[in-house]
Amino acid sequence: MLTVNLGPLSLPLALFLTLAALLVAAAVGRLAGRASNTGIGEVLADMLLAGLVAARIVYVAIWFDSYRDAPWGMLDLRDGGFTLWAGAAAALLVAMLHGWRSATLRRPLGWGLAAGALLWGGVFGAVALMQNTTLPKAPLTTLGGEPVDLNRLAGGKPLVINLWATWCPPCRREMPLLAAAQKQEPGLRFVFANQGENAATVQVYLRAAGLVLDNVVLDAGARLGPEVGSGGLPTTLFYNAGGRLVDTHVGQLSTGALASKLDRLRPRAAK
Repeated sequence: MLTVNLGPLSLPLALFLTLAALLVAAAVGRLAGRASNTGIGEVLADMLLAGLVAARIVYVAIWFDSYRDAPWGMLDLRDGGFTLWAGAAAALLVAMLHGWRSATLRRPLGWGLAAGALLWGGVFGAVALMQNTTLPKAPLTTLGGEPVDLNRLAGGKPLVINLWATWCPPCRREMPLLAAAQKQEPGLRFVFANQGENAATVQVYLRAAGLVLDNVVLDAGARLGPEVGSGGLPTTLFYNAGGRLVDTHVGQLSTGALASKLDRLRPRAAK
């Protein structure tokens, strides 16, 4: 499962679990601190803000070269570029400072954070164990109507599969970035799996956009998304040379986000 659908809204699983964990932590903290009428909502808000800022700053610092030509992209949090350990460390530091300043906060804060962490880690771990990490089996065809075998297409190389559609604005915005990466990364295979559209629609769009792409395939039944657990477009899947899923991205990719994910594939490509 990569996303959680709430009506027409599709949220990445990590974001949904983070929000759920915060709500649980606030509720448990309120219960634990009811004797002293102490809540931890403000502390959790401070922790969230500090964690997001620290995680983003460290991420941008690590991948600064990828943001150099588009500095405004550093502020676009939609690319999902965060360094988890930095955010967790900053949030924990904020919690410790609040606990040091107020003895009445320590018990509700401790119980609340423990409950939130248990929910986040437990659900995320369970989902990870149940997730199918092998290459999708959904039937795909070339633009000429020939069936496609993803294992054969990968040819023993790491594989990047992008789920997209011509009607999807973020798909269109990220396509030039992926097209450039396909040219620059001969050690990787890129597959552009169109969701639910016909060959004529795809070909007209590619010509109009001036995009020259290898391995454009059709998922006529739009089965790839449900198979991998994603209800949103674009979705990009990153498989190692052994055909196992090692990373995912739901939403528009930025230069930095794509660079960080491809970096996980390059050492395997070189072996």
